[in-house]
Amino acid sequence: MPLVLRIDRYCVFFWANEGEPLEPVHVHVSEGHPVPHATKIWLLASGHCRLCSNGSRIPEPALRNIMRVLEAYHEEIVEKWVFCFGKAWFTC
Repeated sequence: MPLVLRIDRYCVFFWANEGEPLEPVHVHVSEGHPVPHATKIWLLASGHCRLCSNGSRIPEPALRNIMRVLEAYHEEIVEKWVFCFGKAWFTC
């Protein structure tokens, strides 16, 4: 479970086994530590991100802030994804 970054009290991470075939670039977010049904956010080729599911039930204001930070660190997150999984592709 590679930790990507921390935003306030939330951890942003990849699961070590993201499945085969490899899913598009995305992160999971949960409060404190990783949990199985964490919030899932897709990173888009445009540099933006899109909420896939809010499994961690992160409040809307915190979620907006998290997504702004993810967009600011988009390139670094994609680089970490490629380091972990060898390749990257996007949903759109």
